[in-house]
Amino acid sequence: MSTGRVLVAGVGNILLGDDGFGVETVRRLREHPLPDDVELLDVGVRGVHLAYQALDGYRLLVLVDATARGGGPGTVHLIEPDAGPVEVPVLDGHRMGPDAVLALLGTLAAGTGGTLPERVLVVGCEPESLDEGIGLSTPVAAAVEEAVRVVLRIVGAEELTGAKADLQVERETTAW
Repeated sequence: MSTGRVLVAGVGNILLGDDGFGVETVRRLREHPLPDDVELLDVGVRGVHLAYQALDGYRLLVLVDATARGGGPGTVHLIEPDAGPVEVPVLDGHRMGPDAVLALLGTLAAGTGGTLPERVLVVGCEPESLDEGIGLSTPVAAAVEEAVRVVLRIVGAEELTGAKADLQVERETTAW
C-alpha cells in the first residue's frame, strides 16, 4: 500500500565527472528544509539497493541523474518515464543504471510483494564529460542549483525555501 512518502534518489558515479550530478544535487538538497514525508537517498552506483528501496510504498520517486538527451551541457530536464511494458534487463549489480532499475521494478514487486511508486520523475542534467575524474564540469556544477529548485518545487518545499522553478515535464518512452 502506497503512503504519502516521497523518495528523492541521487544516482551516479562520482568518479566519472558529470555522472556525479545526482549525488551532488542530493547533497545540496540536504541544506534545505524539506517536508516531513520527503526522504533523500544518495544511491551512487547502488542500483540494486535503489530498486528494493523504491518498492517501499512511495507515492513519488524522484531520480536525479546525468542524462544525455542532446541538449547543451548543463541543461536540466524533468522527465516522466513511460510506465508501459519494458524489457527486463540482465541483472548486473555493477552496471545497473536508473533505466534498468525502473525496468526491473514490476518484476521485483511481484516477487517480493513490494509496492511500486505511484509516479516516477527524473530530474536530469546534460553532462559535458563522463571521463574518469572527480568533480563536475563548470556548466553541470552551475546546473545543480537549478536542479535543487526543481526538486524542491516537485516535493512541495518551495514555500519553505523560496525556490521557484518552471516545471515542464517531458514524457519519455525510451531510456534516458
